[in-house]
Amino acid sequence: MSSLVASDCAITPVSLTLFDQDFAAFSKALGQSFARYGFAVVSDHDLSPELVEGALARTKAFFALPTEVKAAYRLPSGGGARGYTPFGIETAKGASHVDLKEFWHMGRDLPEGHRFNRFMPANLWPSEIEGFETYVGGLYRALDDLGRKVLSAIAHHLGLERDFFDDKVDLGNSVLRLLHYPPVPADAEGVRAGAHEDINVITLLLGAEEAGLEVLDRDGQWLPIAPPPGAVVCNIGDMLQRLTNQALPSTTHRVVNPPPERRGVSRYSTPFFLHFEPDYLIQTLPSCVSAENPDHYDPITAEDFLQDRLREIKLA
Repeated sequence: MSSLVASDCAITPVSLTLFDQDFAAFSKALGQSFARYGFAVVSDHDLSPELVEGALARTKAFFALPTEVKAAYRLPSGGGARGYTPFGIETAKGASHVDLKEFWHMGRDLPEGHRFNRFMPANLWPSEIEGFETYVGGLYRALDDLGRKVLSAIAHHLGLERDFFDDKVDLGNSVLRLLHYPPVPADAEGVRAGAHEDINVITLLLGAEEAGLEVLDRDGQWLPIAPPPGAVVCNIGDMLQRLTNQALPSTTHRVVNPPPERRGVSRYSTPFFLHFEPDYLIQTLPSCVSAENPDHYDPITAEDFLQDRLREIKLA
């Protein structure tokens, strides 16, 4: 693998305004970007700036709390699916050093007695941060809606009905992660996030304007992702790669440590990991199998696949 880094990101942003103006063009542009890079950048989205800024302000306020206060929101079991996960826990698959980050997870709210309660525990809300549930919960719902739009474009690109994914993600085990990468000392071991692929269907990421996110291109070069301010970076996860038999690749990416002049600056980002419903059977789409591209995968439920991967990254 080359250690060279491309000077500019070649991923051209796709405007969400096309979704209503020319859905076919929106779908084609997104699909081509996903097929080429496994990543796309969505600009001109309809996320409320007030909601995004409010959630970010509360993210910063939470991570500024004393360590012992944050630690009270850590659940000892559950794979970090809810609440706080301290610095130095998550480790990229196959990595020898932990990632240099801490994070908070929230998920879907379900009514008491729902059949998916055993997969999706109740959310925690830090009482120390006013408005945390309002803004962070609101951002979860807004990104969930945006993710469904992206999935409808992906379905069209794959030659499926536009609503193909709707009933498969309606009560998906999706998670919003609030990420804090603290300042990095010069002698730090490891990187902010080791090279990895995402587990889920698609990921929507806010906060990539602060440099560090890189995507491994087909030629072995790392491409830096430098989206316009406020744009959403979206990438394919392993679940969708399985479903499409690698027609849409789950691309390796990482967050590298900052240059010396930015070492003392924290980095914040908010990835939304969109998942299938736990009992959905991920089985290769027949339209994605051919003599040239035989089926690479055995069927597996979304929950079983998730748990396998969580064990690999030391969250379960």
